[in-house]
Amino acid sequence: MSLVAYAPASTANVSVGFDVLGGALAPIDGSLLGDRVLIEKGTDDYSLTCSGRFAHKLPADGKSNIVYQCYLGYKAALSEKGMTCLPVAMELEKNLPVGSGLGSSASSIVAALEALNALHDYPLGEMEMLALMGKLEGEISGSVHYDNVAPCYLGGMQLMLEQGALISQAIPSFKEWYWVVAYPGITVSTSAARAILPAQYRRSDVLAYGRHLAGFVHASYTNQPDLAAGMLKDVIAEPYRQQLIPGFKEVRKYATQSGALATGISGSGPTVFVVMKELDQAQRLKSWLEEHFIQNEDGFCHICHLDEEGARVVGTQL
Repeated sequence: MSLVAYAPASTANVSVGFDVLGGALAPIDGSLLGDRVLIEKGTDDYSLTCSGRFAHKLPADGKSNIVYQCYLGYKAALSEKGMTCLPVAMELEKNLPVGSGLGSSASSIVAALEALNALHDYPLGEMEMLALMGKLEGEISGSVHYDNVAPCYLGGMQLMLEQGALISQAIPSFKEWYWVVAYPGITVSTSAARAILPAQYRRSDVLAYGRHLAGFVHASYTNQPDLAAGMLKDVIAEPYRQQLIPGFKEVRKYATQSGALATGISGSGPTVFVVMKELDQAQRLKSWLEEHFIQNEDGFCHICHLDEEGARVVGTQL
């Protein structure tokens, strides 16, 4: 038996919700923007191979790969339930660049765990899985946060709650919005992007953050897209992180002139996102970004809607 699990790219923070808001991404052309993991019963306890566009960016030592940590974590979780993990052979198809701001590590983690859980007939529930995903993500970034793994796993726009066993819930999203995401081809590490942030914030910034986040969630539930777009302002990270992204100010200026509802940094960057209302505007912006923002052959740009499905089994072979 073999199966392939897919986990979509995600945009964390979404400007207004630092560490507490994230959305999964689905290109409107039907392509899959995210990592895939093939799993089958193996002859040894565990084996891993890697393929895909960005496989060369992964550690040469397979036991340094996050997928191995997923296997160990899942095996331990099954053991706590009195169950035994099957011997598995896994292949990670690495389609997202590392350090891109598109939830690359989250995509690998979620795809691997979704594959493992599916192979074992889903013994772990959603919140058990999400807790394990957050723990593994924290081992990479240095702190547990769910704003990539939650939308990647559950789909849609997710609000992190972390109330008891409830980690995250979906909030309504605007189906008419186009999310133009552009990765320039350079790397910004999450740890470096966090290190550049101040240790303390002014009271006015904290109040603005709370107002914008509350306003966005309220507008999402009351179907007020213009109000929601107006709330997409980042006073926590963008003022400091924009210096790590060459051309960000030019992107914001051009996007605004082109009718953008909002522009922001996806996760820790360097990917930027622009919310557009009209498809023709989004297509013109995509062409401009490909010419003026993307720096090398590793870069790319996609027009997306939110991926409402999240992680899923997509077939039996890569």
